[in-house]
Amino acid sequence: MPDFKVERENVSFRLRVKPRSAHERLTVDASGELRLELHAPATEGQANEACVHFFARALRLPQACVVILSGQKARRKLLRVTGRSAEETIAQIVGLAAASSERRKH
Repeated sequence: MPDFKVERENVSFRLRVKPRSAHERLTVDASGELRLELHAPATEGQANEACVHFFARALRLPQACVVILSGQKARRKLLRVTGRSAEETIAQIVGLAAASSERRKH
């Protein structure tokens, strides 16, 4: 399971972003790390914008509630999500990754 850091209602977590992917999905790799595949290229911040947009849309939050804390120019990023209870946010992220991983197997 991915490592989540909870500070009151804020949830921070690391993930690896794979730009220029054929699919847009969140999965958990063999080492237990979250992996986000995006269509957007890693140029001029397009993959970062797509990353924020992906989580905002999936969690039904405003984009201002999803912030890249570090890794703006790297594939490994540290994200913080605010806007709802930490438990609910973690459950949604884990559920999203599990659903994508299940679809990937079939």
